[in-house]
Amino acid sequence: MNFQQLNYVVEISKCGSINKAANKLFLSQSGISTAIRELEEELGIQFFVRSNRGVEFTPDGREFLGYAASLLEQKQWIETRYGEARNAAPATHLSVSSQRYPFTEDAFIELLQSPEANRYQFSIREVDMDAVIDDVYDHRADIGVICLTELTEKIIFRFLDSRALVFHEIAEVDPCVYVRRGHPLAERPAVKEADLAGYPYVSFEREQGVAVDFSEEYRMLSLKKPARQIRVNSRSAMLRVLSYTDGFTTGSGLITKSGGYRKLITLPLAEKSGIRIGWIALRSVKLSVQAERFLKLLEKNILESIQFTNEARQSRKEETL
Repeated sequence: MNFQQLNYVVEISKCGSINKAANKLFLSQSGISTAIRELEEELGIQFFVRSNRGVEFTPDGREFLGYAASLLEQKQWIETRYGEARNAAPATHLSVSSQRYPFTEDAFIELLQSPEANRYQFSIREVDMDAVIDDVYDHRADIGVICLTELTEKIIFRFLDSRALVFHEIAEVDPCVYVRRGHPLAERPAVKEADLAGYPYVSFEREQGVAVDFSEEYRMLSLKKPARQIRVNSRSAMLRVLSYTDGFTTGSGLITKSGGYRKLITLPLAEKSGIRIGWIALRSVKLSVQAERFLKLLEKNILESIQFTNEARQSRKEETL
């Protein structure tokens, strides 16, 4: 069976006779009849019954006609789709997978606002760290944005190395606590781990079996089994819970102008080692021009976020004096 035979059957149904179909296709009637007979023998059915008035399709023939027309439509769509693509410039591709950071989103939006190519396919995913690593390793993402801490970096580096992935650091920041404005701890210049006791701990839920080393929050021993815990699965839910409760979470402490953090502040965690923010990629893969552009925007937005966060803290200090 081939597309040519399918086309003959469909044209015969449209014209109502083999002779008219042959004239329309500029073929001999005997040539079409032979092709149809071979297809009937191959499939073991009879498409139509011939008469002086033309042809009348059998029940099997009418059923087959629906399949044939559908296949021919799909063939035409494929030819049009990829025929046009051959004559057009190739689309530019970029896929980014990131932990839930507003500066990654800001960098991605900036990239979209000034694309150099007319045809492009860009994507961004906010997921847990283990999913970021999987995305890059499985070629679903060109770049992954993650963070490391002193407690997790040895294990994460070992895991990255086993998958031929390389971590590139952009900045190191002090770990912080996110709380709402007006929180009982909000007036303090910094907080200690003991100060957090009794307040609800808000964290992102993880898939069962995923190690705590892949968590987005800054790990602290006292938070292994918090008495009051709230789990969320999105950044927007995290922001709303923190904005309207006395809950807290831990992390980089970075906020942005456009990230929905107006109701939140960040307080440095005293006596804790830093958080290293950066990106990962496969060691053997050369980054595209668009990926390089995104990384420059990512670095810019991370540095701007650090500056904005520091200015917000300084402004808060001046307000309390």
